[in-house]
Amino acid sequence: MTDSNPAIPMNRSMILLFAFCCGAIVANLYYAQPIIELIAPSVGLSPQGASLIVSLTQIGYAIGLFFLVPLADMVENRKLLLGTAILAVASLLMATLATQPNLFLGVSLVIGFSSVSVQILIPLAANLAAEANRGRVVGSIMGGLLLGILLARPLASVIADHWGWRAVFIFAAATMLVIVLVMLRTIPRRQPAHTARYGELLRSLGTLFTRQPLLRQRALYQGLMFASFSMFWTAVPLELARRHGLSQSQIALFALAGAIGAFAAPLAGRLADAGHTRRASFMALLLAPLSYLCGLVSPAHAVVALAVTGVVLDFAVQMNMVLGQRVVYALDAHSRARLNALYMTSIFIGGASGSALASPLYEHGGWPLILAVGGALPLLALLVFCVIERRRPA
Repeated sequence: MTDSNPAIPMNRSMILLFAFCCGAIVANLYYAQPIIELIAPSVGLSPQGASLIVSLTQIGYAIGLFFLVPLADMVENRKLLLGTAILAVASLLMATLATQPNLFLGVSLVIGFSSVSVQILIPLAANLAAEANRGRVVGSIMGGLLLGILLARPLASVIADHWGWRAVFIFAAATMLVIVLVMLRTIPRRQPAHTARYGELLRSLGTLFTRQPLLRQRALYQGLMFASFSMFWTAVPLELARRHGLSQSQIALFALAGAIGAFAAPLAGRLADAGHTRRASFMALLLAPLSYLCGLVSPAHAVVALAVTGVVLDFAVQMNMVLGQRVVYALDAHSRARLNALYMTSIFIGGASGSALASPLYEHGGWPLILAVGGALPLLALLVFCVIERRRPA
């Protein structure tokens, strides 16, 4: 049985539309990251507990990935997208009103949960794209998503510096309201052919994960990479503010440099379409631990070294993510939403772990400990990759 939907080509306009929506939605996960030191005292959180804001947002995202995204293989996709986007508007507005730590942390969880619509949009684009250029389409859309990730941090820093941290969430809610209107007018309907019940759909996740070794491998690689990514970007604003005296606007300029890494996504998609997934994956997994060596330069150039680490790390993480998605989407055309849910859930469990560890590690051992742990995580992924690829037939 095939999906019953009108044929809608993924032309340049549709790709740009999907990329814009993905970038705007995923930014909700990262607005708080560079301003946790402003939010924490305002809502009554300790410095050690500040990184829980980022962690719970990512945990909420992982919960949504596991329990909500699989529905895209069963429920009409546009309705699902609109429902999650409206919930995002409500949760972001609640964040602007929160004054108690538990309330704000709970709202952070819902913000993450409601932002999973981005992981419904990407498989929808993969289903609409032709096989021959699916990697290019997904890579281009991921470029928009990754720009959203990387631009969210500097944007939040600038807004918070001028109008306070609550204005960041007002801006985010207004943006999501625009996204709701855009989806209503432009996102195509897609009714999946899958007719199983929700319980059966969730049980099938375990079957898919067990039967697909490539899914498990790519999830492990990217989970470790994203743990390193989240650790770096949660801890580096603390280092820049405390050790180097940078203001929120200056931290925004620093974070803006990381947006260069978004160019890895379209490149990765083209490399995957051309059959170079294995070599490109090795390069990405190698670049990530090497990026942390910049931290060994002299203190006089520390800020520049941190920026280089951020750019190279972002480039490597984004490239490996797109390569992994191309592999995962090719496993089963009728299960793309569930495969994507499993892949991204593993990634954001890694991300939540990395961000949760960032503040305690930084408070205990400073930036050297962040460098050591952050570099070890992708190095482990590289070692596992090399062992598995050596055993795989050429």
